[in-house]
Parts: sequence; C-alpha cells; structure tokens
Amino acid sequence: MEAPSSSELIYRLEDRPPVLQSTFAALQHLLASFVGIVTPTLIIGNTLGLQTEVPYLISMALLASGIGTFIQAFRPLGIGAGMLCIQGTSFAFLGAILSAGFTVKDRGGSSEDIMALVTGMCFFGAFIQIGLSQIIPYLRRIVTPLVTGIVITSIGISLIKVGMSDLAGGLEAADFGAPVNLMLGFSVIVVIVILNASTNNWVRMSSVIVGLGTGVIAALLFDELALQDLSISADIAMPEPFRYGFSFDLAAFIPLAVIYVISSVETTGDLTANCVISNQPIDGESYIRRISNGVLGDGVNSMIAAVLNTFPNTTFSQNTGVIQLTGIASRHVGIYVAAILVVLGFFQGIGDLLLSIPKPVLGGATLVMFGSVAVAGIKILATEELDRRKVIIIAVSFGLGLGVALVPEVFIQTPPLVQNIFSSAAATAGLSAITLSLVIPNNVGVVAEAEA
Repeated sequence: MEAPSSSELIYRLEDRPPVLQSTFAALQHLLASFVGIVTPTLIIGNTLGLQTEVPYLISMALLASGIGTFIQAFRPLGIGAGMLCIQGTSFAFLGAILSAGFTVKDRGGSSEDIMALVTGMCFFGAFIQIGLSQIIPYLRRIVTPLVTGIVITSIGISLIKVGMSDLAGGLEAADFGAPVNLMLGFSVIVVIVILNASTNNWVRMSSVIVGLGTGVIAALLFDELALQDLSISADIAMPEPFRYGFSFDLAAFIPLAVIYVISSVETTGDLTANCVISNQPIDGESYIRRISNGVLGDGVNSMIAAVLNTFPNTTFSQNTGVIQLTGIASRHVGIYVAAILVVLGFFQGIGDLLLSIPKPVLGGATLVMFGSVAVAGIKILATEELDRRKVIIIAVSFGLGLGVALVPEVFIQTPPLVQNIFSSAAATAGLSAITLSLVIPNNVGVVAEAEA
C-alpha cells in the first residue's frame, strides 16, 4: 500500500535542499524537539536529587540525540530508517527509571550509585530492542496499518494535552491560565496558520520558526521574558563513557525491559507517520525493512545513550508535524539537525538559551504539531476498509488508550509493573490493538456483513 499521496512536499525524502534552506528547516526541527529531549532528564534529575549532575546529563542527552539522529538519517551499516527522524530522550521510561532510582536511594545509595544502575540497565535493555528489530519482518500481522494508525493517532491526541498545558504556562506554574500566557500561545498559532497558508515556499517553510520568534518578541514586550535570561554561559561538557560506573538489578530491569518492547511499538507508529508525510509506502517489503532498520536504530541509539550516561532514545513524534508544516521531508536535513544537537551537547550554554523560551510560546507551536501527528494517524486509518472487526478494534483501543490519558490514576492500585506497562495512551492503545488483532478472526467482519 502506498502512502496517501501529497503534492505539498517541497523537498522529498532523497532531495538535497540548499544549505540555507536545510539549516533553516533543521532549526525548526530543533526548536520543536529541544524541550522534549531535555525534559525527561530534568524530571529524573530533580526527582532523584541529582541536581548537581543535571547540567552534564542534559549535555549528554543532546549529544546522544545528535548521534542518534545522524544514524537514523544517514543509515551507517544499514542501521536506521533513512528518514528525517529526530531522536530524543524517551518519556516512556520515566516510571521504570524513577522506580529503580528510588530503590537505590532507599537503601542509602549515592547519586553515582543511582546513575550506575540506571545506565547499566538501559545499556542491557537496548539489546532487547535490537533483537526485536530483527523479527519485525515476521510480525506483519502485528505491524499493520490499522495498529500503527491507532498508535499514531493516540500519540498525537495524548500529546495535545502537553501542548495545551504549556500554552497555559505549564502545569506547575503559579500563573497557569493567565491571559498573557494564552495571548502568547495563541499568537504563535495564528502566525503559524497564516504563514502555512502561503503559496510561497520560503514563507511556508519558516512558519514554525517565525511563529516562535514572534512569540519570543511578544514575551519581551509584555515582560514575560527578560533580556538577561537570554545570556549564554561558556560551559563545556566532555563525554566520559560510563562516568558513574556500571551495575545491574534484575527485579528493577524487568519493567524497563517491557518498556523497551512498548517503545518499539511506538517507534513503529512514529516511523509510519513519517512515511505517510514523506510519501513513502506503508506496506510491503520496503516498508517492513524501513521499520525494522528504524527500530534497530532506536536500540543502537539507546545503547549509545547509556554509554554516554544518559537515558534511552526514541524516535520523536514532534518532527513529523514539522515536516507536514514545512513541506521538507529530506533525510539530508536530519544530518544538519544532528550536527546542531552535537554542538549543543558540547556547549550547554546554548541549550540554556533555548530553554529560556517561555512555555506558552513553545506550547503554541507544539500544539499545532501534535495535532498534525494525530491527523497523520487518521490518514492511515482512512486508507483502511473498515469492517465490523476493525471498527471494534479501533473503538476499544482508543477507549482504553485515551481513557488512560484522561484518567491516569486508573491503575494506581495495581502492581508497579502494570502501571509502567500502561502508563501512556500510545502504549495502552497499541497493546490493545495488537491483542485484539490477534484474537479476533480476520473474517468476522466479512461474515457479519454477508449475513446482513
């Protein structure tokens, strides 16, 4: 099955945009993904009391993301999807990592002990994803457009809550929902919509970055951002493999191992969405091979991240929305993004500068892009001929997946392993879709329609 055709792409997968246009597009992907790359590290560091290590850990997260993005785009040794796939620290692993960290902390372990256990387990866990990537060609009944469409739509819809929360100022902000926050967020959306409607390619390609720039200027004018907040430090961070040591705990590893499997399903969905936007097939040998190599890339990149003392990587959803908005699907742009991320990893002061962008400004941009991800999933589902079997699979999967997003405490009295497995809408919807696809016979919808 070919991906739904789109004539709106300015640069296709194998095109090589000029340097200026490539750099411009790369900056938009960076701005869309930067906060997502560093936020899991901030959460883990602050929650586990690793504040003194957080600046270094953020630098390593950016460096690992740059290396991983290059691997996915350039495909060295056949590793990677060969697409514009931004790699970043995965939110899916937060619960398992925090649980392992608290285990060490409760028995009197130091910050180094916590990081040694976490990076050791993440290193071994990466081999689960690497192994899984090799059997994806034999899992065609599981990796179907129906399942991936459900996963992608669930990812987009669940992330919309994050974008809207940021637009309002951030859930923990004292001024959450303040009129000035809403004004900043909606001004970014308005600019993106207006520029994206232009027939001029340059105007359209610049929609995200101009929208963010407009939001920053507005924040300065309304005293929501001070010029001194935009200062850049000269701190340099050098990678030190396994800086904190290396340890392992089987009981803490089991939940992490399960999350690696779930992350592979989510990556399959993200890569399929990227295929849809980039006008690549979403069925057949070439599609399965691309997904297999992409999941392999995720596993290798997570292993590299562990060596660099940071947390598992995954293929981000955000940049799929950027491709949709800019019309640039060229994988060669990914090499530019990778180079910028590596630079940011060494010069963490530049990362501090990007972090100073007010949340409402970023929220306005990410809200549009997360909505675009959901639309990509809907496009895939729209290519399916929906019989009664597929309708019930979609209904139950969305019901459970989005139900978890709306009522996250639903599993609060279940064992930690269950909570970790069903911690996200995408994971819950994906596992539900896979299970139902295997359990419900393929001919049930056809039979029902014939009887009718």
